Amino acid sequence: MRRARLAAFLNLIPDGPDTVSILDVGGTEEFWLNAWEERCDRLSITLLNITASPISSDKRIRSMAGDARDLSCFADGEFDFCFSNSVIEHVGSLIDQRRMANEVQRVARGYFIQTPNRYFVLEPHFHVPGWAQMPVWVRTALHQRMNLGWVNAEPDYLQARMNVEQTRLLSLREFRLLFPHAEMLTEKVGPMIKSFTAVGKYA
Repeated sequence: MRRARLAAFLNLIPDGPDTVSILDVGGTEEFWLNAWEERCDRLSITLLNITASPISSDKRIRSMAGDARDLSCFADGEFDFCFSNSVIEHVGSLIDQRRMANEVQRVARGYFIQTPNRYFVLEPHFHVPGWAQMPVWVRTALHQRMNLGWVNAEPDYLQARMNVEQTRLLSLREFRLLFPHAEMLTEKVGPMIKSFTAVGKYA
């Protein structure tokens, strides 16, 4: 699915000789190095993560430390596109998610922001059906007592609760309100929507 998303994103890039600047929020160098093709040679990638990562000698990619909720280090419209895979659900509360959405739409003239569906049958991190709809105390108690999905059990109550609360999945309605001018793409497993992507076309 990540490869399909990248292909859909690359189709947004206009033809021409000019370099296209991309801010990848939460991305990795490996993702882009594994995806370079002829039209990718025009891309200039800025990776933004909580901690900057060492970069190889590829001069098309740079890495920075930063906060997706506060991109004040970048000017309005500084990037042609912002690209982000499964990050906005990890930035905090709905207020924090709105801050990230607003910043993305400020610094980039086009964007491609993907997130899992809150109402998909299986939660993507803990792999428990209906996880996002459970009360926080129930999720915390389960996390304290057993390994769930990709996440090991955490006996300490405060740490377990923080782990549970650090992921806030979005509904399609919320996502549309955060990106009101976007086209919404959906990824499905059978008839069920697994995730959606807000696409703001380059202008």
